[in-house]
Amino acid sequence: METIKQLIEWSATGIELLGVLIIVLATAFGTVQFIYHLATQVDGSFKKFKVHMGKMLILILEFLVASDIIRTIVIDQTIQSVAILGLLVLIRTFLSWSLTVEVEGRWPWSKEEPRLEETAQ
Repeated sequence: METIKQLIEWSATGIELLGVLIIVLATAFGTVQFIYHLATQVDGSFKKFKVHMGKMLILILEFLVASDIIRTIVIDQTIQSVAILGLLVLIRTFLSWSLTVEVEGRWPWSKEEPRLEETAQ
């Protein structure tokens, strides 16, 4: 039983490390792309950078929630840790919704409407 618990704890840590790796790589890629767009005077370079970073943050929030759930359910099963998990999930869900509204201009549960460029083709 202890071996399974250790394996699950490593899995949660692995998910967190994957999240950190995604943050580093996506930030570096987005920044390089932003600088390139600025240098070549691409229209809307800041908006593209903002959308890229927003989508990256939404993805990271999902990884962090998954890691917290694994840790709380398997490793630390106390009322206090479950309450903290609930609070963290609420906060991260609110942040994810806010980022989706900012990046995509719609609520996460609303139907995505086709963009003007897509309907013109």
